[in-house]
Amino acid sequence: MDTIASLFSFITTPVSWVIVQFHTVYGAIFGPDTGWAWGLSIVSLVILIRICLIPLFVKQIKATRAMQTLQPEMKKIQERYKNDKQRQSEEMMKLYKETGTNPLSSCLPILAQSPFFFALYHVLNSIANNDTIGVINQSLLESAQKAHIFGAPLAAKFTDSSTDVAALDASLTTVRIVTAVMIVLMSASQFYTQRQLMTKNVDTTVKTPFMQQQKMLMYVFPVMFAVFGINFPVGVLVYWLTTNVWTMGQQMYVIHNNPTPGSKAQAAYLERLTKHVTNHGKTRRRGERAIIKAIVAKGRDRNEYERKFINGLSKAGLAAQADGNVVKGDGAVATVSEDGTPTTTATPKRQQPKRQSKSQRQSGGPKQAGEPTSLQKSDEPEDAKPGTPKKDAPKPGSSGRSKAQSGQRKGGPQRPKSPSKK
Repeated sequence: MDTIASLFSFITTPVSWVIVQFHTVYGAIFGPDTGWAWGLSIVSLVILIRICLIPLFVKQIKATRAMQTLQPEMKKIQERYKNDKQRQSEEMMKLYKETGTNPLSSCLPILAQSPFFFALYHVLNSIANNDTIGVINQSLLESAQKAHIFGAPLAAKFTDSSTDVAALDASLTTVRIVTAVMIVLMSASQFYTQRQLMTKNVDTTVKTPFMQQQKMLMYVFPVMFAVFGINFPVGVLVYWLTTNVWTMGQQMYVIHNNPTPGSKAQAAYLERLTKHVTNHGKTRRRGERAIIKAIVAKGRDRNEYERKFINGLSKAGLAAQADGNVVKGDGAVATVSEDGTPTTTATPKRQQPKRQSKSQRQSGGPKQAGEPTSLQKSDEPEDAKPGTPKKDAPKPGSSGRSKAQSGQRKGGPQRPKSPSKK
């Protein structure tokens, strides 16, 4: 561990300077030699580092979302090359390259803060060895050695001997109890953070290498913290416990307000959003409008929870717009009941006109009530029509056939004769 920490010695001066600045502030409140002053300085260092890593965390969330959208394609590749693991891996890597995604994106925050972690380890290890480092001079070194957290010195380790602990004016039993409790809390917080990600914020219906990676990390990281934690000074344990608590709270916020599509967290979020929108008729925050906008843009590609959300709005007489806002649908009218409570009732649907028959279309559409149609007029005998003279009887010697019967078209022009017939 000392060899790894020495690789990041170039950053020990900035880290020690930040700790000293915070110690100046907290020392004026709690006393310069107290564990509160030095412990809160380490906690403040963690908070400062994590605030600086927020853009990287946002990038991690976007990369994770991109991995989620690739899961259907991953499933197709798995089914197509289920008997050829090598070809399956090659196709997966090709898909990652084409889409610009990285399955190791979830490790980015941990990798980014690793230099600060080892730099802090190097600083505290130098304090335990009574060596000045960075901007920590001899007076600050003596003050840090006197600082205790629950009776354990900042530079003490679980594996230290009784002689080393006595040199720091502490008890070996106290040091091991404090360090053991902090190691358990550190591992438990890491496990819970990864578990809530797997159980609530991941679409478990599709089995992909990304899912296997996340599942592996859920068990590997707590074990790593437990194994290496016994070699960490108390100050480093404070650092890592603080960053785990920060990560856990940050993850809970993301799961609650911006869940992964297709996850159980999204189902719970959309259910809450449906209740709010139906009660108030509008969205509250920009994040809600962004999620509704994304759901509307998916169209037929919506998952089960998103379709249920859209249907819930429709039943309430509301409609989600392309810009993320929610308005009253076309088939809803706002009314007020007798007690003054606004309600929404659906308007009756407009009836479609009846389809006309061929004869009605030829006669110019439906007639007014009581007016005979063209068929009725043609069926009525002409003798019965008032004011209509009777037609003469057919002359003797004529065939007596009407024009319609002799082949002439009724109500239309005569067919032209063929040129061959004169």
